Amino acid sequence: MKTAVPCYYHLDVDVSPDRVGQVRRILAAHLRYWDLETLVEPVCGGTEMLLRAIDEHATDKHTSIELWWNGQHLITAVGGDRDLRPDQDLRACLETIAAMSDGWGCCATDTGSKVIWFSQRARAGERVPLVPTLPERNLREMLQVPRELPVVALAATEQTYGVLEGAR
Repeated sequence: MKTAVPCYYHLDVDVSPDRVGQVRRILAAHLRYWDLETLVEPVCGGTEMLLRAIDEHATDKHTSIELWWNGQHLITAVGGDRDLRPDQDLRACLETIAAMSDGWGCCATDTGSKVIWFSQRARAGERVPLVPTLPERNLREMLQVPRELPVVALAATEQTYGVLEGAR
């Protein structure tokens, strides 16, 4: 079940080809911890594409990654180099992110660095198959119907009930 408790995670990383896989594993672990297993692949895939593009095009490799979960949407934001031009340097990456996410955008911060974000909605359509269970026995199945008992058994049952009634 998806938790409705808002969650936040922040990670600062110096992007290099070695670190991209490590960041992917770190983010995947946090998403699993938040019980968002279905979002691991799209979120980590999008983040990995952005980090590889930043590694290729940015002069300043210091990048911040943030995850926000509000109970319905997970927003992933990757912020980095102020000289990076998302419209030119990251065009192919952003087209892929736009196609696989529910929403995305790019903005500048007060310090001039660029932030690229995308959101994923938690999917409710994936269901775990139900395991059929046997119904619990009800009272009618547990007690034998009097017609099925021989007459001797009926007399013994009445005596037992009479003893139990007298004990009260």
